[in-house]
Amino acid sequence: MIAASFLIKNAISALLLPPGIHIALGVLSLVLWRRRSALARALLAFNLATMYALSTPLISHALIATLEPPPITPAALAQTDAIVCLGGGTVFGALQTPDERDVNATSAERVRYTARLARATGKPVALSGGAAFGETVSEAELMARVLRQDYGITPVWTETRALDTADNATFLAQQMLPRYRRIALVSSAWHLARAQLVFRRAGFEVTLAPTSYQNQRPFSALQLLPAPDGLSTSYWALHEYLGMLWYRR
Repeated sequence: MIAASFLIKNAISALLLPPGIHIALGVLSLVLWRRRSALARALLAFNLATMYALSTPLISHALIATLEPPPITPAALAQTDAIVCLGGGTVFGALQTPDERDVNATSAERVRYTARLARATGKPVALSGGAAFGETVSEAELMARVLRQDYGITPVWTETRALDTADNATFLAQQMLPRYRRIALVSSAWHLARAQLVFRRAGFEVTLAPTSYQNQRPFSALQLLPAPDGLSTSYWALHEYLGMLWYRR
C-alpha cells in the first residue's frame, strides 16, 4: 500500500509545478471567462507565457544550473568517512530482470558514480531508498544489486525505509552516526542543495559529490523553441526550490 504522506506530498507538488499548475490555471481561466473576462484573459496570457518560457532549454537549463554545485575534489573526498548514495527512482515492468524490477536511469547514474568513488578510495558505501509504492523490493536493494553485479562492490549499509530525502537523512543517521559522520553525498547535481540541508540537520558533515549534470549547450536559436525535456528540466528545478522552502520552514 502507498503511504498516505507520500501521496499527499506528491499530489501537492503535482498541482504546484508544471505542467499541473498550467492545467489548473487554464481551468481557472475558463471558470472566470464570463464574469471576469479581463482577468481571465490576463491569467491565460500569463499561463501561456510562463509555460512557453519554462519549456525552452534556455530558461530551463538556466534554472537548474543555479542548483548545481562544482564537482568533488580528490582532497575533499579523502577527508570523508563514507560514501552515501541516494536513490533516484526505479522501473516497474523491467522484463530483463527476474523480478521485473530495476533502477531507473537516474539511480543508475548515481550508483555508477558511487562505484567510481568507492573504487578510487576504498571507503564504505551506504545506499538509501525505500519502497514508496508498497512493493516487496526496495529502491536501495535494487541499487545494491546493481552495485554488486555490475561493479563488484558490496554496500555496508542498505537503508530500505526512506520515502523522501528527509527520510534518507534520518534513517541513515540511525545506522551510521556517530562513527561515520563525514560523508560524500552522491546524488544528481540539481538535488544536492536540498539534500545537504536535511543531512546536516541530521548530524552529518556533508561533502557534496554531484553527478548527472544537465547539458549546458552553446547558445543557438533552437534553445528558444519549446521542448518536452525543457519543461521536465524546469519541473525538477522548481521541485528542488519548493522542497528547500519546505525544509526551511
